Amino acid sequence: MKKIITTSEAPAPIGPYNQAILSGNTLYTSGQIALNPETGALVLENIETETVQVMQNLKAVLKAANMTFDHVIKTSIFISNMDDFSQINEVYGSYFNDDTAPARETVQVARLPKDVNVEISMIAIK
Repeated sequence: MKKIITTSEAPAPIGPYNQAILSGNTLYTSGQIALNPETGALVLENIETETVQVMQNLKAVLKAANMTFDHVIKTSIFISNMDDFSQINEVYGSYFNDDTAPARETVQVARLPKDVNVEISMIAIK
């Protein structure tokens, strides 16, 4: 059985998908990019502010499922330029405790939706 998770505090989907799916105790989030949920505008001033917006969007989706970053067990990070990794990692890391941080992969890709620089998805368990 699956439950659709949706919140107005994160950007509405821009295609045929949902913000997240809860199956049993496991939450699967869709990838989030740096869209401001209030304005629909991209937040692309620099890679740090872009990553903060992505993480805030994910925080809102987790909250809608009554979860926090403490529940996250796996993340997938897609970036358009591996040279941005250290700045993305610094922002990303500020949302987790180093001792209990989730498993993850970080992959450089040729292109991301709306030509953003970073997209992150998560799996969380309650």
